[in-house]
This record gives sequence, C-alpha cells and structure tokens, in this order.
Amino acid sequence: MFSRSRSSYASEILKKRAIKLAVFLGLLLIVSISLFFIVRQNRIEKANSVNHLLTLWNNGQYEELLGEVKINLQKKPFDTFLLMLYGFASFQVAEAQTAPQDAQVYYDECIAALRKVLLHDSNLKDGRIPYVLGKAYFKSGPSFADSAILYLEKAKNLGFSSPDLNEYLGLAYASVNDYRNSVAAFSEILQPDKPASDLLLLAIAKSYIGLEEYDNAKAYLYRCIESTKDDELTSSARLLLAPLLVIEGKQQEAIDQYLAIIADNDQNAEAHFKLGELYYSSGDSIKARSEWRKTLKIDPNHGPARNRLSM
Repeated sequence: MFSRSRSSYASEILKKRAIKLAVFLGLLLIVSISLFFIVRQNRIEKANSVNHLLTLWNNGQYEELLGEVKINLQKKPFDTFLLMLYGFASFQVAEAQTAPQDAQVYYDECIAALRKVLLHDSNLKDGRIPYVLGKAYFKSGPSFADSAILYLEKAKNLGFSSPDLNEYLGLAYASVNDYRNSVAAFSEILQPDKPASDLLLLAIAKSYIGLEEYDNAKAYLYRCIESTKDDELTSSARLLLAPLLVIEGKQQEAIDQYLAIIADNDQNAEAHFKLGELYYSSGDSIKARSEWRKTLKIDPNHGPARNRLSM
C-alpha cells in the first residue's frame, strides 16, 4: 500500500516535469522561430535600405541621399558604409554649388566623414576613399595642398586609377612649389596617341616656369596657344609666354604677344599694363603712360599702374 502510494507520487512528479519540459521546449521553439523571423526581417530591411541608398546614388539624387544617410547615421554613427556614402555624396553636392562658401560646407562634411572611415578602419584598401578625400582637400584651398598630396598619393599607391587623379596631384604639387613632382604627375597623363587638354598644357608650362626650364615651358605654351579655341586660355598662355621672350631678349616678340591679347580682348588690364612696361623699358614713355592709363580705366584698383602714373 505504501509502495504504491510512492509510485503514484513519483509518476505525478515525472508527469509534471515532462509537462514543464514540453512547455519550455515549446517556448524555446517559439522564441527561436521569432528570433529567426526578426533577424530575417532586419536583414531584409537592411538590404532594402542599402539598395534604396544605392539607387539614390546611381540616380544622382545626392542631396536626398545625404538627408537619408544622416538619419541612419544617428542610429549607427560608426557605420563605415554609411560614412563613406555620406562623404561621397557630400563631395558631389559641393561640386554642384555656385558659391564657394556653400561648396566649402560640403567639402568639410566630406572630409569629416571620410576621415572617420579611415580612423575606424585604418587598413581599408578602398582607393576611392583617399582619392575623394584628396580632391576635397585640394578644393578647400592652397593651404590644404599638403593633405591633398598625402591622400592622392595614398589612392595611387592602392592601385586606384582615375583620369583626373594625376591632374589633381600635379596641381597640388605645384601649389606647394614642388614643380618637379608636379611635372612628373602631369607627364603620366600625356599619351602619344591622344592630344593633351589645353588646361593640362598650361599647367605643365607653369610648372616648368617654376623649375626655370623656360624652353620646355615655351614649348607647352606654344602648343596651348595653337590648340585652344578658348580666348581666355589663349590670353593666359600669352601672358606667361611674353616674359620668357623678354628673358631671351626678344622684346618685339613679347610686345607682339601682348598686342595679340589686346586684339582679342581690349579689356585685358594686365596685357595693357605689361605692354606699358615694355614700352617704358624701351624708352617710349609716351606709349607706356598711354597703356597704363588704359589699364586704370579698365581696372581702377590696379595699384602698379597707378604707381607708374604717379612717377
């Protein structure tokens, strides 16, 4: 009688334990299934969000993209993908601005975002990041040329290639008066079977002038003058060429360069002033003063011309 009672009690205990285990396993299964669907839904939502952001990028909707990425960064401030996208979009929006001060706001945003990416992942091998970062620094002004060189060289060392990388690098080197590296960077763009852009020819000439390699500079200036259809660019090249001719003692050829500028645009104050300087150095003060007066008529704030006329 006593043993049967114990056996019934033990069975009841085992039954309760089995029920508890079944309930626990059931709850565990429900939780596992719920977690699976939550994770799956989060992945789907994340994928949809990424695809949406990339669609905005591909469609060139950079300002809208910035707004949406900024919201996402409030939740995930250290997400390198979001920071990278924000930096790239900021650069594109900066390029679309007409006022320099407005553009600089976005260049600063670009620099801050991409610097964070590199800070959180210093071993990142994506050359696009230092490339865009270098360009943003270059666009920020000559005082940031060193930083532009640093990141553009890093992009290059990572094997990144872009048609304008060496052009920006050459211009940045020229900004810090490193004309040798400037010429080296520009030279990588030149291709025997492809004509160089007029702006590139002018930039190379300026670097050769900085190196005092005037024959090379003249060669590129003549190429620029012959190939360009841009009157302003032609005038810039002639303004650089004339002093080189003076160095060679070719005064009349230098005068001809200034006269050619004035023939295209009589409102070029610098051409009139420099022409006056040549007339004065050749002893013709009447023609010189006439050119300086024309300079002041075009540009009343031209200090050198005013000083000359006060002599």
